[in-house]
Amino acid sequence: MALTNGSMVSEFVLLGLSNSWGLQLLLFATFSMVYVTSVLGNVMIIVIIFSDSHLDSPMYFLLSNLSFIDICQSNFATPKMLIDFFVEHKTISFEGCMTQIFLLHSFVGSEMLLLVAMGYDRFIAICKPLHYSTIMSRKLCVIFVSISWAVGILHSVSHLIFTLDLPFCGPNEVDSFFCDLPLVIKLACMDTYGMEIVTLTNSGLISLGCFLALIISYTIILITVRNRSSSGLSKALSTLTAHITVMILFFGPCIYFYIWPFSRLSVDKFLSVFYTIGTPLLNPIIYSLRNEDVKEASRKLRKHHANSWKS
Repeated sequence: MALTNGSMVSEFVLLGLSNSWGLQLLLFATFSMVYVTSVLGNVMIIVIIFSDSHLDSPMYFLLSNLSFIDICQSNFATPKMLIDFFVEHKTISFEGCMTQIFLLHSFVGSEMLLLVAMGYDRFIAICKPLHYSTIMSRKLCVIFVSISWAVGILHSVSHLIFTLDLPFCGPNEVDSFFCDLPLVIKLACMDTYGMEIVTLTNSGLISLGCFLALIISYTIILITVRNRSSSGLSKALSTLTAHITVMILFFGPCIYFYIWPFSRLSVDKFLSVFYTIGTPLLNPIIYSLRNEDVKEASRKLRKHHANSWKS
């Protein structure tokens, strides 16, 4: 354990996912593929949306911003985890640990609010289609994105202020592959019950609040779609299915973590893997591969580049 000034922890030891060399090689190969696919997939979504004028709509503007957040989330801890598979003594500096905590909660908090904005966009598009262009202006979309980042950063800073004030002078082993806030808090050399309550309240309320807002929004949308008979019904249902699937897969583990944030089970480590590495892949797979407009724009982009190479 590294100490500074005779008492303070200067680094944390990440125990990782496994001590088996063979399993670590398998995990490295698997997670490398997921990481590259999620980053390239989200980059391609941004390129496709901004290169096709037919995708110049509020929904795709918000979708491109979601892809940007997912790229950020893919990079806050995964590259270090992949390197650590080949390192026997996996350590991270105190500053690096705090940075991981700040980035994770900033990105996750921002994504929660952005998913709510996307739910509101679908609510207006389906329940108030005649007023859609008036309500969902580019200005409102920019406001939504700005608010999502502001709330995410404030949410993260509120955690970090309390965490930086904790005394870390004893154990420094984090039973994860990144600095997971509840696990780091438990290492403090003091009674952390008050901090646990603050963390539970802060993260629990924002995740549960966003989840309930989406549940209410999609319930109203589904009732509206069910009562209508139109040519766009199947397309609306397809879009809603993608949104609801992402909502459940994204918020499910998050809410689970903050129901029992400081009493971790062995399975929680693998849920953390899905949450940090797997969720950035949801956007390219669920939203985009099911979206005919995005697929058509992708085909046009490939055709354009093919013609450019020929000429």
